[in-house]
Amino acid sequence: MSYVQKNNPIKKVKGGGTKKVCLPAAKVRSMSASERAKVVRAKRTAARSGKYRRSGKSNVKGARRKGATLRDWFQKENWVQVGNPSKKCGEK
Repeated sequence: MSYVQKNNPIKKVKGGGTKKVCLPAAKVRSMSASERAKVVRAKRTAARSGKYRRSGKSNVKGARRKGATLRDWFQKENWVQVGNPSKKCGEK
């Protein structure tokens, strides 16, 4: 006989993280206002609905230079918030 526990007080928490979207400053400057809004909206919608990541439809093409390593991408580029490019990635 199997025992099914009802009303389990321990629930698995899923996603919900940050609502900020960060990209290299050069890419943010080259994006149109509608492209920026699309990415920010997708991230906020995902966070609001408790998902861990935003929709793949809002993926950004061309943000990384050809031949750049992942380390170069994060350490050598100026990352800013897409919603407010005047702020650095970690700022509130």
